[in-house]
Amino acid sequence: MPASLSIVIPTLNAASKIGPTLASLYEGIDIGLIKELIITDGGSVDEIEILSEEIGAVFINGEAGRGTQLHNGALITKAPWILFIHADTILSKGWPNVIFEHISKYKDAGFCKLAFDNNGFISKIISLGANLRSNLFGLPYGDQCLLISRELYNETGGYLKIPLMEDVAMAKALKGCLRIMPITAITSSKRYEAEGWITRSIKNITLLIKFLFGCDPEHLANIYKSKN
Repeated sequence: MPASLSIVIPTLNAASKIGPTLASLYEGIDIGLIKELIITDGGSVDEIEILSEEIGAVFINGEAGRGTQLHNGALITKAPWILFIHADTILSKGWPNVIFEHISKYKDAGFCKLAFDNNGFISKIISLGANLRSNLFGLPYGDQCLLISRELYNETGGYLKIPLMEDVAMAKALKGCLRIMPITAITSSKRYEAEGWITRSIKNITLLIKFLFGCDPEHLANIYKSKN
């Protein structure tokens, strides 16, 4: 299998939680699909740079902000395809074969089905809603990952350098060129558990609506980080 994939992970004090994500990526390294792993950091004060060196990843440090970090990582990729994945997300087993099939057949970008590491009833309902949003409206969030060719990434202009909703902006730019892949992205439920599943979900929906109606992403980021 040709090494045709660059992995880009944005981090901010993620050294303590990135281990399971890296472990799930090893499957792609083992079969030769992954050409490089890029850790694009936003000013962490933990040991993420040391960890990056230990695992042989390319480490870059820059301004904090998910859109900025993702774009900075994309700019230095060398493989023809890029997979953007969050530092608290685990890919389901068999993902490399699915991605290899996708890049062999399609020019469209791809995203994953969402699940949470909390297997409770409410988490399943929330993930169901997220997957319906993605499938019906073509608006996958960043925790569902994004597989995209460098050519298509450049055509869209890439991730906007904004602190929040960079994933929604990208999905809008990719309208008509997004395809769901049979891979599950299992993401952390810590923020939902801390704030309450319903509270967090309502906040996310509110933020999405405000962004679609032109609200400043900086203001939305402050709301997202707040506990109330």
